[in-house]
Amino acid sequence: MTEFLLKTDIDEIVTRLKPHAADIEGRTVLVTGGRGFLGRYFTEVFAALNTSVLETPVRVLLLDNMITAGNAGSMEVTHPGIEFIKHNVIEPFDWKTDLDYVIHAAGIASPYYYRAYPMETLEVAITGTRNMLELAERHDAHFTFFSSSEIYGDPDPKHVPMQESYRGNVSCQGPRACYDESKRVGETLCYIFHSTKGTHTNVIRPFNVYGPGMQETDYRVLPNFASRIKAGKPLKVYGTGSQTRTFCYITDAMVGFMKVALGGIAGEAYNIGNPQPEISMLDLVKTIETVLDGDLVYDVIEYPDSYPADEPMRRAPDIRKAQLQLEYNPEVPLEDGLKRFLNWSNNTYIGRQ
Repeated sequence: MTEFLLKTDIDEIVTRLKPHAADIEGRTVLVTGGRGFLGRYFTEVFAALNTSVLETPVRVLLLDNMITAGNAGSMEVTHPGIEFIKHNVIEPFDWKTDLDYVIHAAGIASPYYYRAYPMETLEVAITGTRNMLELAERHDAHFTFFSSSEIYGDPDPKHVPMQESYRGNVSCQGPRACYDESKRVGETLCYIFHSTKGTHTNVIRPFNVYGPGMQETDYRVLPNFASRIKAGKPLKVYGTGSQTRTFCYITDAMVGFMKVALGGIAGEAYNIGNPQPEISMLDLVKTIETVLDGDLVYDVIEYPDSYPADEPMRRAPDIRKAQLQLEYNPEVPLEDGLKRFLNWSNNTYIGRQ
């Protein structure tokens, strides 16, 4: 276990996944984006399952080109049965032996980075997804694509919380389009492979996942807040601060992701997140003050040039589909998750990693 994650969180995830362990007993799993935030959790969860649950261990291949992995992602992978291969998924990947699951989590998800790398963002979600789908098809493997809640765009209020059937309100031009539209095309590729080739595909639409292991260089709201709290600096709230989000703690998210990858109905997309509470960025600051039992200084500022300004004003998932089909139910309240994350960030260097 690295210092970048909490062992108690990994143990909690593994305990909740024990009923599904038989599905991966002795299987081979490929995870793209294997050294990113989510990829590191997949690594540690599979390693812990191998150590404490599975009689026949799962074999895991991790692919990553390391473009945004940071220092945490560059740490050596030493778990038995888990292998890291430096590879850019926009190039075909040849694998000769058995392969049972492909979890395609590679992507440039941070607004800061996809504004800096718009073409790479498109390529990993389009060309990379096609390459991985073709790999899954050759091996008759289950394929899971990490899409995004951003595919819903700036939703009509009457469609909030968003169901998977909502078609969204997304611009094909603008600073966020490279990410939003690439994820929509990735989902279309999954649909095509499932409907024309019979590939078992699933789509995950995560909603604002957070937790230990996030780096300041992700440039997202909670690691930004955490690093400034640790440094004793005022928090920066972009725009008006009235934009709302729901936040899903990493243990709940990982359980949901694994339930989709192992048991999702073929061809289906699933929202994975915590539907409550839908909270504004200004109210998020107040909630953090409650968790820390102290006042925080913050400034409401214009969007910086490095961060795309046309963000959705609301984002909240309807998770009834995952609840009914996968028995997915988040268990970690926002205050508890924030306490875990902020305690970790206060004791772990999350500066320029």
